[in-house]
Order: sequence, then C-alpha cells, then structure tokens
Amino acid sequence: MSWLHPDRVAALDAALANRILVLDGAMGTMIQRHELTEADYRGERFAQGYDALHAAEGHAHGAACGCEGHDQRGNNDLLTLTRPDIIQGIHADYLAAGADIVETNTFNSTAVSLADYHLQHLVHELNQAGAALARAACDAQQAHTPDRPRFVAGILGPTSRTASISPDVNDPGYRAVTFDELVSIYRDAAHGLIDGGADILMVETVFDTLNAKAALYAIETVFDDRGGRLPVMISGTITDASGRTLSGQTAEAFWYSLQHARPHAVGLNCALGAKDLRPHVETLAQVAPTYVSCHPNAGLPNAFGGYDETPEDMAEVLQEFATAGLLNIVGGCCGTSPDHIRAIAEAVRDVAPRVPGRTREEAA
Repeated sequence: MSWLHPDRVAALDAALANRILVLDGAMGTMIQRHELTEADYRGERFAQGYDALHAAEGHAHGAACGCEGHDQRGNNDLLTLTRPDIIQGIHADYLAAGADIVETNTFNSTAVSLADYHLQHLVHELNQAGAALARAACDAQQAHTPDRPRFVAGILGPTSRTASISPDVNDPGYRAVTFDELVSIYRDAAHGLIDGGADILMVETVFDTLNAKAALYAIETVFDDRGGRLPVMISGTITDASGRTLSGQTAEAFWYSLQHARPHAVGLNCALGAKDLRPHVETLAQVAPTYVSCHPNAGLPNAFGGYDETPEDMAEVLQEFATAGLLNIVGGCCGTSPDHIRAIAEAVRDVAPRVPGRTREEAA
C-alpha cells in the first residue's frame, strides 16, 4: 500500500537520516500553568455543562432538561475547541524551542475517555481539530525555516481501560473493555487525525500491549479505507523499577509483540525519568531494526505531584543516550516544558542519529 502523503514521508525519512529529531514536551504541564477555571474549559458552546450544538435524537436542551452539571475542568482535550489560542500557543512555543515533531492535543480524545465528561460524540471533531491546530502551528514555523520541515504526530492515547487485566480483584476474568470495542474507538480517532492533517499516527504511553494491538489493527483498517498509509510510531511505558509494562512485558517482549505493525519508530515514554529508562531504551535499540524514540518524564514525581528534573539535568542524561547511539527521536513527557525541549535540542544538535539496521540477533 502506498503512502497517503509521499512527499511528507520522504521529508521525514530524509530528516531522520541526517539528525536526531526533537519531539515536543508535555501538553498538560503547560496547560496547568494557565490556571484555567471551569468557565475556561466550557467556553460558550459548553457553558451549561453540555454541548449546545448536540443533543440526542428526540431531545431538546432546555432549562430543566437535566443535562447540566457535567464538570469539564481537567478535560484538556476540550480546550482544542474552547481555547484553541492556548493549545496553538503551546505548539508554537515548543516549535520555537526546537521541536521537529509536535503531538496533537488528543491524548484522551477517544470515546472511552470522553465518556467521563459525557462528550463521547466529539471524538472525530476533537481529533480533526487537534490535528488541524498542530498542522497550522507547524506550517507557520516551517514558513520561517523552509529547509527544516516540521511534522504533526496524531496522538492515540491508551484510554483509561485495559483489555488484559480485570479492574475487579474479585473477578479476574472480567474486562471493562473488549478488543473489538477498542478497535471501534480507535478507528474513529484515527480518521479524525488524518482528516485534520497529521503526518504520523503515534500510539503512545502503552501500558497494555493488547490495547496497542487494538489501536494498530484499527489503524490498519483505516489505511485500508483510505487506500494509503501514514508512518506509525509506537511508544510504550515502563511502569516501575521492574522494567515491565503494566501488562507484564519487558521492553524486548513489547517489541516482539508489536513488530508485525511495521512501525516507523518504536520507543518509550512517561512513567520513569530518563535515567531509569536508559537500559530499556538500549534494549529496544538492540532488538528493533527501525527508528528508536524516547520522551521521558522530567524525573519521578515529587510529594506534591510535580517534577523536579531541570532542563540542564535532563538534557545531560539524554545527550548520553544520543552519543551512545541509541536515539533517532527524543523529547519530553510529564513535567517538561519548552525550556526542557530547548536544552535537549541543543544537547543532541551535533550528535549523529542511530543507524537502524542490524539487530542483535542479526549481528550474532
């Protein structure tokens, strides 16, 4: 199957061959700095606690319709519609700091996650609008530096449910979501991201490999629908010092479980700081013949839920990753800011990218 946008893929591959690409940092961290209120999240369209432009069939919104009261504060993805100025400004700040790839504000734009806010009907709209905002920011930055393309990574988050583990300790066979349900959920989101102008689809913060398999299968069906592909990135998360994902896999097992999807890049993000991710990123670099990415948190969370690792500290650690030949794409996750991305970009600027090719098995 051919690429949907062959020129963009050629530009991405050319950039990856020449240097380590920089991914942006945390969206949530930057949103928190704006200290937004419930009114900011709701905007005009959702001012009454429901979507004024949408009602179930046969229902008319009114003063006593019972739809009021659904709090939206914390629904960061909704800001794509209610405060697009903030979201596009965050994208622009990361691009100015040196990011080559920006992630869409769609981490929770799936029916499962949006159902917590009674807004699951917004899946396609939020994904399309999120990709469009990132696309506009990238195009604006690239206009100033036409020799340096910028790329939009359409983000598909893990959802708040796991297909491999029961949430009920008294019923280990119970599942809060099925594989087929996840496929349907991810199909809607992927279509929206492509419609909005994403260059890449990234399945990220994978804590359950079965969820990721559903996302990747959904993506393949979307590519079949459209008669063309986008590059796919996969990024897992190691949940604790055991070096395993929540569903129990090491980084190596994670790769072998998902290599059939032929991702453009595979990597790790979130959960741990860069120092603790080092051996697991090295494992991926040894076993995966594709590009390798890493965007860790700014250290482990402190007692107040914040992150203490400075831009300089984080950049120093990730520079060592780069000089050891482990990286093709690097950025930040929770707790990182444009200052972190600027420091990381400077630290890896003159370091040659990892050359994908021979795996550990092939070299043996």
